[in-house]
Amino acid sequence: MASDVAAIDAERHLLSADDGLYVRTIATGSLSLLCPLEADKPGNRSNDGRVHQSGALWIGTMGRDAEPGRGAIYHVAGSRITRLYSGLTIPNGMAFSPDGTTGYFVDTAEGVLRRVALDPGTGLPKGEPETHYDHSDGEGGIDGAAVDADGLIWTARFGASCLDAYSPSGERVRTVPLPVRQPTCPTFVGSALDRLLVTTGYEGMDETARIADPDHGRTLLVDVAVRGLLEPSFRLDA
Repeated sequence: MASDVAAIDAERHLLSADDGLYVRTIATGSLSLLCPLEADKPGNRSNDGRVHQSGALWIGTMGRDAEPGRGAIYHVAGSRITRLYSGLTIPNGMAFSPDGTTGYFVDTAEGVLRRVALDPGTGLPKGEPETHYDHSDGEGGIDGAAVDADGLIWTARFGASCLDAYSPSGERVRTVPLPVRQPTCPTFVGSALDRLLVTTGYEGMDETARIADPDHGRTLLVDVAVRGLLEPSFRLDA
């Protein structure tokens, strides 16, 4: 059960799966285990992840049925894994400021987008997380995120049919409606990195809900007229 993919180089990907991190050879699709991830917790799986500018990966884990408190966020440098935060339910929204000095994440079940100061050379936290935006009383839940060249944090709002953009100072500055109820994660694409590719899900939707939301589970291309950032590659030698 894979949840996240990152480039290593022109020939290889890093794939985050339910039992570990794998190097995937693009030409053949073959997988080789780089390192296990929570091998002692077979009821867990990987979830959202992003590569920091240093080449290190932040990857979240959670219970397969979103059991409260079973999730965590890890920092992966090469094959070295460091647990950063635990006691989470649905870790999401991992993204980084353009200069790599700030990290963002959310526990979707809690609804509070957090920021933390980072060492730009390693992607490791330098302090304790702070509240960036409190969405705990709002419609839907903050899911995956991506940061544009101006530092805006673009997030998918699962269950609310939209994308939101938050400023580096913690204000929600833009909301873009979507034709699906459950968007899950954005990433910048296109030759100018000025469009967002947005994944969607249909988890928890019965047949009636799926009929009412015919684009459920599809990947959307959204014009947002902003300049995105190219995703960093994962460094095997970090």
